[in-house]
Amino acid sequence: MPRVHKPSSPSAGPRGFALLVQAKPDADGVVDEKVLTELQAAYGDASASFSGKDELTFDEFCALFARPPTAGADGGGDTMTMACRDETAQFSPHRINRRAVGDVDVRIQVTHASICHSDMHTAKSEWPGTKYPCIPGHEIVGIVTEVGPKVTKFKVGDRAGVGCMVNSLCGGRSCTHCKAGNEQYCEKGMVGTYGGVDLDGSTTYGGYSTAIVVVEDFVLHIPDGMPLEGAAPLLCAGITTFSPLVHYGLNQPGMTIGVVGLGGLGAHATRIAKAMGCKVTAISTSPGKEAEVREKLGADDFILSSSPESLAEHAKTLDGIIDTVSAQHELGPLLDLLKTGGKLVMLGASPLPPTLPIFSLLFRRLTIGGSLIGGIAETQEMLDFCAKHSIILPYETIPASYINKAYERMLKNDVKYRFVIDIQGTLIA
Repeated sequence: MPRVHKPSSPSAGPRGFALLVQAKPDADGVVDEKVLTELQAAYGDASASFSGKDELTFDEFCALFARPPTAGADGGGDTMTMACRDETAQFSPHRINRRAVGDVDVRIQVTHASICHSDMHTAKSEWPGTKYPCIPGHEIVGIVTEVGPKVTKFKVGDRAGVGCMVNSLCGGRSCTHCKAGNEQYCEKGMVGTYGGVDLDGSTTYGGYSTAIVVVEDFVLHIPDGMPLEGAAPLLCAGITTFSPLVHYGLNQPGMTIGVVGLGGLGAHATRIAKAMGCKVTAISTSPGKEAEVREKLGADDFILSSSPESLAEHAKTLDGIIDTVSAQHELGPLLDLLKTGGKLVMLGASPLPPTLPIFSLLFRRLTIGGSLIGGIAETQEMLDFCAKHSIILPYETIPASYINKAYERMLKNDVKYRFVIDIQGTLIA
């Protein structure tokens, strides 16, 4: 088994260094030959060989994974990205420069980034404020390759993630909400991972890229043993469903929780609520979903919301409902499913306001609330919880060149339950 010498500066070969970390060398730098062979087959140059070598310099290790830069890129800079230029949301390679690592910054070599529906809404300018070129991605994982001199929470070689925000505009997390660990509700506004404006006035670009630089307070540790590509969807879909379950007290063992909408958010809500000890009732307009949610997600019960009989049978049986549907829909039938004192939490962003059956709220003390992702500390708590309970949803790994096709399939709900872009294998700076 070959021994690989560590580089004097990982930043000189960040992709190779990230792959070396994933090869899991022991304390002496020895790498399992089978692991190295599998990594090279997935991410390297098949014509290069380490056969018969007991020692490899870092440059020799990197040569095993040499691939030409992604062709056809416009722009200029040290980071290769996939960007769209207008609301047609057609992605192609584009180069940018990431900022130099500052005192409290962490530079991450991105290994994988998963695709959230928010990415598509933003790229197509369906939500206000899209700036082009648009480089989405706020479910980002990778390996730390450089840290600033005042960084204390991360070191080079750590497995790291970045979610939906990369800073808060109050500066130094100084406002009431940031101090309470709710940076997403910063009084001056959070800085979104893409399409936001950072404290220095620069536009933020997301994880469809080979590297990202983020202040350490907004970087997450990916737990050991959790696959990087599987962890990526948790950084939006996971925390978006974990946080309201905790905040609204819907995480008590034995509670019966309904989940409306069974895409990425609904699937995560189902698995997380089950791990919390709740009984989960999936709610869908499609009868074909029942077998899927019972067998793949572990749902305990199923309500066909297009059936008056099914709705009547389950009236007043739920302690809470997590509603992930972003299209306009009636809330009355859902409220009828809640026990007195029950809570309906809205996570989907419908462009049109719902009709509220006020008398149901008054006479049964029902609560309708909302929730937006989660704070950094809570996101770390969620990651640790999901690692403990082995919560990784099914996903489909795709090359960067497939993003346009993935968006087309998402419009048809043709994905279970996330597309994960293989950045380190298919997007080369």
